[in-house]
Amino acid sequence: MRIVLASGNAGKVVELEHLLAGSGVELVPQTALGVDDADETGLTFVENALIKARHAARITGLPALADDSGICVDALGGAPGLYAARYAGTHGDNAANRAKLLRELAGVPAERRQAYFIAVLVLLRHADDPAPLIAEGRWHGRILEAERGTGGFGYDPLFLPEGHDISAAELEPALKNRLSHRGQALATLKARLPGIA
Repeated sequence: MRIVLASGNAGKVVELEHLLAGSGVELVPQTALGVDDADETGLTFVENALIKARHAARITGLPALADDSGICVDALGGAPGLYAARYAGTHGDNAANRAKLLRELAGVPAERRQAYFIAVLVLLRHADDPAPLIAEGRWHGRILEAERGTGGFGYDPLFLPEGHDISAAELEPALKNRLSHRGQALATLKARLPGIA
């Protein structure tokens, strides 16, 4: 099965390829097919994932998988949330986004730095699919006071997962993929779609 991934985010592409390894799915990033990013005008992760999937499916004629994800910090009322990728102003500037998050949490004690990653995956069989498959995963933890580790991407160096004493960026990739919000969402999606096992 050939599916277009409605993302050009290299980190997401790598994670999803690993998570789908051996499933018989060929995941093709939309950038490889000349598809630009959709305008994310939704007000929720589900809406944005649907917008991205429909955009990629309509242009390519392929089934589409889209991911919309972010990190929600309790002490900041859920921010950066939906705007995690452009929290500091420029879309995809991970270092600036992490620096802004640390500034916003300056002086907040460890016990009040709870956060969770959320990922919503949407799979459309075609652009006008009236019954998309939707799966969500949440990965709970807290925000560290300084970056740790060089693995992963995005906010991983600042995220200490519940039950672990190392950051998401310090976890072995295979373990991170099993624990993560994206891994949880994909496991749910795979269980609902017999063709992807």
